[in-house]
Amino acid sequence: MNRNAKGQGANAMKRTGLPPEKGQYYQRRPGAYVILLKGDLVLITHQLASTSEFQLPGGGIDPGESPAPALHREVFEETGWRMRLDRRLGFYRRFTFMPEYDMWAEKICTIYLGQPTMQLSAPLEEGHTPLWVHRSDAPDILTNSGDAEFMNWFA
Repeated sequence: MNRNAKGQGANAMKRTGLPPEKGQYYQRRPGAYVILLKGDLVLITHQLASTSEFQLPGGGIDPGESPAPALHREVFEETGWRMRLDRRLGFYRRFTFMPEYDMWAEKICTIYLGQPTMQLSAPLEEGHTPLWVHRSDAPDILTNSGDAEFMNWFA
């Protein structure tokens, strides 16, 4: 295994956000998210659930589902857009409480780069609003620091 400058494995997963709380059980929850670029714009979602969050489109991978089909499903549900996936960019993990599921989760977030191809409908999921923002503004708008770090590559 290759080592980076800090002596960690090259494939070590970066943690963003707060560290896990001692004594708290976290359910591992894999997810796929995408940076959808159209010129200088990027498509993000504003989610109004128990809290207000600006996010990259995407979400959880259901049992038996692969990341790419899960991502296509999630993007369509949250934005109404179809897309093309170009490549996987990387991954990170974060520990958080998910009030919509009443669950403490260790989210394993895989980030992809893609292109929006066609908007077929309004979002199917209540509480999601798709927003086009300038790519240089997105890192400051995104609620999640992991999403923002990946978006910084394209700002």
